[in-house]
Amino acid sequence: MCRLRRIKRKSWQSSCDKDVLLNILSVLTDLLSLGTGRRIHYVISKGGSEALLQALISAARTKPPDPSILLPLLRLLARVGQQDRKFGIKVQKAEATDVILSLTKQNLGHHLNLTHCLWVLRVCASNVAAGTTLGINGAMELLFKVITPYSKQHVRTVRAAIEALAALLKSKSNSRQAVNRGYLSGLLRLYQDWHHNDVSNNYIYIRRGLLLCLKHITNIQLGRETFLGSRGMEILFTSVQDCLSCKNLDPIVTTVTQILRKCYPKEPLPLVTVRSSYSFPLPGNIKTERPCMGSEDKLLKDDNESDTEEDMEKDLNKDDVEGKEEDYDLETDVNKLRSRPGLDRPEEELGQYEAMCPELSHSFQELDSESEEDKKSEDRTENLPSTSSHFIPSGNSVKDPNHRWRTQSGTEAGSDPREKDFKASLQSSIMKEKCSRSLISEQREIVEAVQNANSYEEDSAKSHTFSPCLLPKEAAWYKKIFNPECEASVEPNSGVRSETTEIMTDLLEEHQGSIPFHSPHFYIARAKCTKSIPAYRDLAFPDFWGHQPPPYGTPMLDRQYGVQRDKVLDDVRRLIQPGDLIGRTVFDLDEPSLSSPDAPCCLTFFSKFESGNLRKAIQVREFEYDLIMNADVNTNQHHQWFYFEVRGMKLAVPYRFNIINCEKLNSQFNYGMQLVMYSVKEALQGRPHWLRAGHDISYYKNHYRCSAAAGGGSRGKCYYTLTFSIKFPHEDDVCYLAYHYPYTYSAMMSHLDVLEQSRNPRKVYWRQQTLCQTLGGNTCPLLTITAMPESKKSDDVEQFYNRPYVFLMARVHPGESNASWVMKGTLEFLVSSDPIADLLRKCFIFKIVPMLNPDGVINGNHRCSLSGDDLNRQWLTPSSQLHPTIYHTKGLLYYLRSIGRAPLVFCDYHGHSQKKNVFLYGCSIKETLWQAGCMVDTAVITEDVGYRTLPKILDKVAPAFVMNSCSFLVEKSRVSTARVVVWQEMGVLRSYTMESTYCGCSHGLYKGLQLGTQELEEMGSKFCLALLILHLKSLPCSKKVMAQAALLLDLEEEITITDRAQRRYSNSSLETEDEPPCAEEIDYNTDSCSDGEGDFSELDQEIQECLSWVEGEAEDEGETTGQTCSSKALRGLYISNQPASSTQLFL
Repeated sequence: MCRLRRIKRKSWQSSCDKDVLLNILSVLTDLLSLGTGRRIHYVISKGGSEALLQALISAARTKPPDPSILLPLLRLLARVGQQDRKFGIKVQKAEATDVILSLTKQNLGHHLNLTHCLWVLRVCASNVAAGTTLGINGAMELLFKVITPYSKQHVRTVRAAIEALAALLKSKSNSRQAVNRGYLSGLLRLYQDWHHNDVSNNYIYIRRGLLLCLKHITNIQLGRETFLGSRGMEILFTSVQDCLSCKNLDPIVTTVTQILRKCYPKEPLPLVTVRSSYSFPLPGNIKTERPCMGSEDKLLKDDNESDTEEDMEKDLNKDDVEGKEEDYDLETDVNKLRSRPGLDRPEEELGQYEAMCPELSHSFQELDSESEEDKKSEDRTENLPSTSSHFIPSGNSVKDPNHRWRTQSGTEAGSDPREKDFKASLQSSIMKEKCSRSLISEQREIVEAVQNANSYEEDSAKSHTFSPCLLPKEAAWYKKIFNPECEASVEPNSGVRSETTEIMTDLLEEHQGSIPFHSPHFYIARAKCTKSIPAYRDLAFPDFWGHQPPPYGTPMLDRQYGVQRDKVLDDVRRLIQPGDLIGRTVFDLDEPSLSSPDAPCCLTFFSKFESGNLRKAIQVREFEYDLIMNADVNTNQHHQWFYFEVRGMKLAVPYRFNIINCEKLNSQFNYGMQLVMYSVKEALQGRPHWLRAGHDISYYKNHYRCSAAAGGGSRGKCYYTLTFSIKFPHEDDVCYLAYHYPYTYSAMMSHLDVLEQSRNPRKVYWRQQTLCQTLGGNTCPLLTITAMPESKKSDDVEQFYNRPYVFLMARVHPGESNASWVMKGTLEFLVSSDPIADLLRKCFIFKIVPMLNPDGVINGNHRCSLSGDDLNRQWLTPSSQLHPTIYHTKGLLYYLRSIGRAPLVFCDYHGHSQKKNVFLYGCSIKETLWQAGCMVDTAVITEDVGYRTLPKILDKVAPAFVMNSCSFLVEKSRVSTARVVVWQEMGVLRSYTMESTYCGCSHGLYKGLQLGTQELEEMGSKFCLALLILHLKSLPCSKKVMAQAALLLDLEEEITITDRAQRRYSNSSLETEDEPPCAEEIDYNTDSCSDGEGDFSELDQEIQECLSWVEGEAEDEGETTGQTCSSKALRGLYISNQPASSTQLFL
């Protein structure tokens, strides 16, 4: 190759021997036509592009130019230039732009030479600067002459000219010039001619090339306006209908869909304001209208201020802090990464948290004075069916389809004895508690509330009606019970309340306590104490009645090919053919008087219950509805969580729902995730399940934008549509739809009540205290769970005091309900009589905050608290007024550190909307610096790698957990999160965020399945098992504990071996990226330029075909057409849409 390069340079610079030059060109052509693209890249690295350009300039100066030299040179330039990223710059530097354009003009009458010139012109125009220069010098006028008028003669040349024009139009100035000269209308007419006359679909490349020209022109505002004025929407929408049935035409359908979606006239959401329907006055002088900060508040340019939506895409794709970890976001300052213990408050304030650690000063006098009555109570508790042996589900057990039914059989025979003795047992436990006055006061309120719930029929007028949403047998009956607000005309003292009482009593009797760890009585009592901004008067039936996991797993939904484009085209049909649109508002949270909920042939919606979120419902067509979610309180953003009730449906009718104000750039709904549905009729028939539901699910950018007036300054924010279809299981049912399995604040509080009553007080040390009051006036509970000392002996009590702490918390983000289900599994395991749980309690003291953001959960927020802040970004300097739960949780952690009892493990339970599986985020200095490409001096920077032990254990014992998804990087955007602050300021090595997917698993035992509540609860219990193993591996243990652990863990050996085998098998085929490419080539952002043009494999194929043509095949338009449009070529065209590696281009 080196010798060839020397000969090449010598010949081009000083030799006039034509034969030598032709031989060199022939050798280069052969070399670069064989093998892979590595040869071309080698030629480029040695100055091959510059040499070829100089040769072209020299050959062009010859009068007349010699075609035998010119054509091989042009072919080589096209082949090399497409691989050279700086080719356009090199063309300008060599001043070859005018030469290439001049050669093109000179060969207008010679189509073979012209085609070669057009190839090089196309490669030059791939650089925007070079393309702009060509446009200024008249390249577009020249190309427009070649492609018009419509003709099937010289289709090679026409195709090359159209593709070169598409490359030129990537330049904004060229696009403006094309619009001003009327080229857009001409391109539309030309496309219509080729579409109507290409009956046999032989000219797909030409049709698609014209569409790419239109796509680039419409990247500017002027282009979109002209396109709409030229009836471009109607023309393309009508033409694409003929292409939908032929899969070979998918490249055309894809490009048309992108153009239509981009040019759909932008409009604001049908709301007066995008700010939340709910507002909350903040304490002090802080204004309610707080600016919305954070990475998800990327402000985008308004269409009127931006020439191209490519700019929007660049802004949107910069950083999605939940879904990406960009290297530039990594913290590389070693001093900032090091632990920096300090206080964000006066040290004397820490004394108040001593009361939150009563276990450190408890005398345990009750161990000596236990009465016989207490022993009987203990025996009764131990015999409770739901807690006698807490089962940790394993991989083998989950495979059994009858597993869940068998575990429930013990409770189906009769009512739960805990509910019968609820009042007496709760009063007894309060008498025995040695805790703070606030706890006693709180428990008394619960007792009073439950007394009211149990005597509901006796004195129903003492408190406001709290009605669960029930199944109607008649419409009037339903309204009385389901939504009392609808019955404004009914007098308060009428017989309706009595009828409601009877129905409630019948329902509570029918329930029979068949759902473990759930009591409707407890739930009603807690719901009455819950404070919300809208002052909810209704209970959602699923929360009141309860949920049982179904006896089967749900596979991830297979994405049907073409579903996204069909939905987009259906949206476009609204604009083109609006005749069947209804446009009736059937639910409006802001203005109920303007809605028509009782209109005939329409569904009825409702969301004014705890954790509910639906702001507006518009009936678009008879069986199609646009839905709008409510923003987080005191914000205008964070639209993701939804939870609402719908009724009045017909049987076996597919209803389509479009949630039109989503904000995430992408969603697991595009990768097999389904929403969840709960049917009241199914529940009353003995199947109280939240089930995965929905088909034809797609997530894509829509035409709605956040206007300046509505958004308070957030101009140009893009919205996305989540669309899905559902067939409801029953006629006139009452169903609930939600983003994920709901878990309300009242459900959590009533669950804690049930756990407290079901525990064994002689074995389980349980203290429930109030960490603080939230902004909304609700209590944030703090739990302490450990094992009671075996006796009052000093050694046993000392062992109790010296147990290391584990600090767990969840639900800082209200929309991450999966975190609460994982926490539920953790809590149930910790208080169970399982021998592993008993041993675990003897090893650790657990401090648990099960719900850090009660107000957000109650009011249906997705991410923020009532202050409008993301609480997981407030850990550096939390405000005691605005962020009380964070402030006092951090204060408690400060206190534990100050007394030398910093937690061994800190874990914050979260949910992840962009990834599959369950995994941990941790903190590591070295891994962060290595990932950022920094030099790490291991002699200076030492680090304990113990932070990896727990995730490695989880990888072996938890089927849903995947070690390869874990990350231990510290990003600048997360320095104020709990994980990083606890690691840095408290010095906790094992400080984690545990992320659970909303969707399902891509590896291991649950591969291909969506996670349900049982799998999430199992993850919580497996986390406990991993903590026990961590203790045995990392801390000194007594011989007694080691002996017990050895015996118990042998029982788990089969599970561990099975999971390890599954993991070993799955890890052998781990994907390098989080998500595989979607089967359908429509990008979610629509307007990016990933149209396959950057991949020149089509051009390379043309050049290769032309070689054989030049070598002897006569130019025959029929044969040419046959070659160009063969089935192999069509497959190549479709494949070229996919990203191709350089090694594939020249095989």
